[in-house]
Formats: sequence, C-alpha cells, structure tokens
Amino acid sequence: MTIAYTVRENTRVQDRRRGIPFFCAYHLGFKPGRRAGERRVETERGGSAYVDRYADHLMLCVIGIMFLSICDAVFTLKILTSGGEELNWFMLILIEDSVNKFIAVKMALTALALVMLVIHQNVKILGGMRVRHLHYLILTGYSFLIGYELYLLEQASSL
Repeated sequence: MTIAYTVRENTRVQDRRRGIPFFCAYHLGFKPGRRAGERRVETERGGSAYVDRYADHLMLCVIGIMFLSICDAVFTLKILTSGGEELNWFMLILIEDSVNKFIAVKMALTALALVMLVIHQNVKILGGMRVRHLHYLILTGYSFLIGYELYLLEQASSL
C-alpha cells in the first residue's frame, strides 16, 4: 500500500487501490463487469474500446454462425458421399484422416475465430466499419453457403 501526500492540505492519504491478480474473476467472466458500451474518450481518440458485457444481438449472431457452421460440416459430408469433392486442401486432409477430426477442427477453428472477433468487436478496420459488422457479414455468407449446399444436395438427389 502506498502513501501519498496531497499538496494543498499537506496531509497524508492512503492509496487503497489494489493490484489486479493474474487470475482475475472479472477477466475470466465469473464476475461480469458493468461496462456495456465504450467511453466517448476512446472513440474520440480513434482507439479500440473493450467492454465487459456484450450485446445480446451479438451473442445471437455468434450462436447463429456456430449453428450454420455445424450445418456446413454435415452438408459437406453429405455432398461428399453423393459424389462431390472437397476443394479446401486442409479440410480434405482432415476428412481423409477422420470425419470426427474434421468436425472437431472445423468447430474449434470457427469458435476460436468468433471469440477473437467478439473480444475485438469495437476495433475499426475500414473507415467507420468495426469488427462487430463482420459478424453479420459472416452470418450472411454462411446463410448463402448453406443455401448453395442445399441446392447441390437437391441436384444430386435428382440424378
């Protein structure tokens, strides 16, 4: 604990602030903080602002992306059994090795990317566009991909 002196009153004041422990309950998410928005000072400086709580619509978007990623993995395997071929060489190696490994790695990579995007949601990337806008672009892209895969499965079943 440090002791500070005030200049005006020339009295002794104790600094009661404590250091942050390495495993802080706030950082681990056990005790959520109250900050849900960014400070004006952060946005005026153009810096990135990090928050303690995330918006519900952002979490719904992340859950939707994970659900569509699972659908993508299942539909990819169905297309491959119908005679299609995998164009992504990394995923092809995983599928040839094990289907379970393919699904596990695909979900892990998707989840890790989403966690990083959620943490850095307020970072500006292009002009006024922030990372949080990428979530909606990814959700839209996955929706179109699932639609295309359903179209391919329909075409394969009609042959």
